[in-house]
Amino acid sequence: MATVKANGIDVHYVMEGPADGPVVTMSHSLMTTLEMWDPQVKPLVDRGLRVLRYDTRGHGGSSVAEPPYTLDMLAADAAAMLEALGIHQTHFVGLSMGGMIGQTLALARPDLLKTLTLCDTSSGYPPEAAAMWGDRIKGAEQNGMEQAVAGTIERWFSPTFAAANDAALAPVREMIRGTAVKGFVGCCHAISKLAVTDRISAIRVPTLIIVGEDDPGTPVSMHITIKERIAGSQMVIIPDARHLSNIEAVEPFNAALLRFLQAHR
Repeated sequence: MATVKANGIDVHYVMEGPADGPVVTMSHSLMTTLEMWDPQVKPLVDRGLRVLRYDTRGHGGSSVAEPPYTLDMLAADAAAMLEALGIHQTHFVGLSMGGMIGQTLALARPDLLKTLTLCDTSSGYPPEAAAMWGDRIKGAEQNGMEQAVAGTIERWFSPTFAAANDAALAPVREMIRGTAVKGFVGCCHAISKLAVTDRISAIRVPTLIIVGEDDPGTPVSMHITIKERIAGSQMVIIPDARHLSNIEAVEPFNAALLRFLQAHR
C-alpha cells in the first residue's frame, strides 16, 4: 500500500504503467475505492499510459477525516496528491463523485489538467435533492452501510447485467459495505452542495463526457447540460448501461476513453 501526505491527510494510491508514460489520474464514485477502476487499468497501461488511481478522502485506504467535507476540499486533496507525487499535468478521469471532483479541480487548478473525462456525473442538483442526501446520511448514521447495498446495486447496474454477472458485483457490494460511515457522510455533504453548472463554461481543457443511457441517478439530461456549457466537449452515451458504466459496459467505455486519450497525447 502506497500513501502520500496531501492536504493534511494520508492518500492511498496505486501507480501502474511505464514511468515515462502520460499520467491518467482516476477518481472513483461514492462508496467505492480505487479498485472500481480495475477494468480500465490493463487497457490503458497496454497503450503506454501511466495510471494513477487513488482513494478519495473517507474511502478505502485514505484517511477518514471528520465530516463534513466539501468538493473544494476533495479537489484540493487531488491537487496536493499530484504535487506530492511530482506530477505537473495529468489526464483526469472521474466517475460520479469523481466527476464532480474533476470539474471542481478543472476550475481551481486548470494548470494540472491535460484533459478531463466526466463519467456518469452531474454539475448540480435541484433543491429538492437535499432531502434525499439528508435521508442517506441519516440511514448510514443510524443503520450502517449494509442498508445501502441493495438499493445502490439497483441504481448502479441494470437488472439484466446484475442477473448475469453476480461475480462482478460481489466486489462492488464489498466496497459499499466497507465504506466508513464518517467518510460516506462527509462525501454526501460535499455532493449535496454540488453547484458548478453556471461556472463550468470556464473549463477550457479538452473534455469527454461518458454516460450510461439508463443511468437513473445522473441521467443523460445532466450530461447534456454539461456538454452545452463546456465548449468543444464530446459526449458518448453507452446503450443499456446504468451508473457504473465502466463496469457494466467495459468494452464500449474503454474504447471511448482510449480514443479520446490517444487523440490528446
